[in-house]
Amino acid sequence: MSQAATTVAQPPHDRIGSPGRPAAPGSDFAPLLRAVKGQELLERRTGWYALCIAADLAALAGVVTAMVFVGDTWWNLLLALPLAVLWTRTAFVGHDAGHSQITGDRTAARAIGLVHANVLLGMNEAWWNDKHVRHHANPNHIDKDPDVGVGALVWTQKQAAQREGFARRLTRNQAKLFFPMLLLEGIALKIYGFQFLRRQPARERLLCGSLLIAHLGLYATLLLTVMSPGKAAVFALVHHALFGLHLGMAFAPNHKGMEMPDPDGDRWGHLQRQVLTSRNVRGAVLTDWFLGGLNYQIEHHLFPSMPRPHLRLAQPLVKAHCAEIGMPYTETGLIESYRQALRHMHDVGEPLR
Repeated sequence: MSQAATTVAQPPHDRIGSPGRPAAPGSDFAPLLRAVKGQELLERRTGWYALCIAADLAALAGVVTAMVFVGDTWWNLLLALPLAVLWTRTAFVGHDAGHSQITGDRTAARAIGLVHANVLLGMNEAWWNDKHVRHHANPNHIDKDPDVGVGALVWTQKQAAQREGFARRLTRNQAKLFFPMLLLEGIALKIYGFQFLRRQPARERLLCGSLLIAHLGLYATLLLTVMSPGKAAVFALVHHALFGLHLGMAFAPNHKGMEMPDPDGDRWGHLQRQVLTSRNVRGAVLTDWFLGGLNYQIEHHLFPSMPRPHLRLAQPLVKAHCAEIGMPYTETGLIESYRQALRHMHDVGEPLR
């Protein structure tokens, strides 16, 4: 690891998936949990979220108003950037609602998630939660984490060896193509959401499907009311490309290139499973805002229901605890985090070149 990244008390690794000394599941986590509870960091910040949601909705309304004011000109393309940024803020709120960070009322949390994901983004909240819950339960586990399953990209050389045809050529150059491919993520999220409807019960399918269609109708109505069809189509493509890029840049540094548990090895405890597979990104207020607080990925994985503004407050406790028990704690700068993720993708494709 380069000097730009830091780890706390990092023990030697005899193989991937077997870092440091083994620990009984949960035994090292209990003292940290008590310390976090003692500082009331798991208490919800409903008022803080209410202000954030109100500010985001007001900003969205402001951008829409500006689009109407600018009218049927190519200058409206400039507004695709702030709209993409605000859509990413909307996704962060939907993410937090799915983790019950905003409120303990499950009905209210579901409503917040449906509005922010299905209505405002056109992304199926049920699909996202199903995928994300499995990721949190077993991060970077090749058999259990959908985020490291075989898709457009692959994450192990074993996966790469099984690629054929166009997929094989893609894997050879996946590090170079990663950021360009993120430009398609905004559209892909909509497609995945509609595909997931087939797996949902009838009532859920009707609810989620209706809201997804409502999003498409509202979005198309806005663009076609303000712009000609040609300009509207270009705006939609640029907007979704920027949204996918921003969202991908927020999630990419979190786990790519970190430990991947050995599927055949000993079962890790909660602390090992979450800390060793996650990477924090250090930075000031701007970094925290740009990454939606997900730069405190270790703390978020250890305490998924912890409100976003408390993650940075929990970090000193987590770092000190990891140092005390000899657990690696990885933290790096933003650019270095991307470099490490891309290096991992490059190494995975190396045998195919």
